[in-house]
Amino acid sequence: MTILTDLRDRTRTWHRGSYRCGQAFAVITALCVLAMLIDQRTLEGAPIWAKPFKFAVSGSLYFFSWSWLVTLLPKFRRTASVLTNVLVVIFSAEYVLMVFQAARVRASHFNNATPLDNAIFQTMGGMVATLWVVNLVLTVAVMFTRLPDRATRWAARIGAILGTIGISLATLMTGPTPEQQAMLEKTGQSAMIGAHTVGLPDGGPGLPILGWSTAGGDLRIPHFLGLHGLQALPLLALALGVLAARYPRLRDDVVRLRLVVIAGAGYAGLLALLTWQALRGQSIVAPDGATLTAFALLIAGVAFSGLIAIRRPAKDRELEVSVR
Repeated sequence: MTILTDLRDRTRTWHRGSYRCGQAFAVITALCVLAMLIDQRTLEGAPIWAKPFKFAVSGSLYFFSWSWLVTLLPKFRRTASVLTNVLVVIFSAEYVLMVFQAARVRASHFNNATPLDNAIFQTMGGMVATLWVVNLVLTVAVMFTRLPDRATRWAARIGAILGTIGISLATLMTGPTPEQQAMLEKTGQSAMIGAHTVGLPDGGPGLPILGWSTAGGDLRIPHFLGLHGLQALPLLALALGVLAARYPRLRDDVVRLRLVVIAGAGYAGLLALLTWQALRGQSIVAPDGATLTAFALLIAGVAFSGLIAIRRPAKDRELEVSVR
């Protein structure tokens, strides 16, 4: 009971609209799990409620994060609050359309099969474009946050930037595949325009629930990773703060700041690596030598940098000055 009370106290000042939206999508996540257990229908080899489930999880994390971030703004908080409400409305409307298509056992994305399907996807595309612009404005605002703990401050800033990049990566899925382009040139029509998978048609073998292709490249992976940098880095800063009680070296805020910046650089590097892998039509579960080498170098670089950051004398304030 004490933990729940403390959580309520901490979230009481958060942006109400996005906080309630995050709660709602948490409930919807559970309902989607129930729907997948009851409704066994599939679309392109995946449960029809798998996509609403994944978007509900992402939506819940996304809006909980923004409900917290908006409260950190020293200026323009009212404007940011309005813009966050716009995010809530847009995402919720897009989600309703997605559920509508799922109930009809129709693809919600890239679907050009009928005038209705095309109209729904074009509407969703306009919503995503608007969401991206609003997200970008809010990300710029977050760059002006002033938190006493600099590690958390920069975790929020870097996470917001990575989230915007993650949303932007969705544009890589919207162009016609070579097969779709050939169909368009031949007949002027194509039932689908755009795809998640690179090198193969959508709907092949994939990871359970996630659906990420195990046979070809999948652009949903870097899209997902980038979007949730908004949660990963602030959680890292929080974890470092908790560990500081046990490890004296982490009590120095400059050390925690260094580790957050290094983690942010490593996260960005992994995002670039996964995008490169997907664009080459390579499955996440079957990396080639080049991918493994790049991944090993990335891990080694982050680990070495982290070790140096921890062992470096606490009195050295070079990084502190550079990111003040």
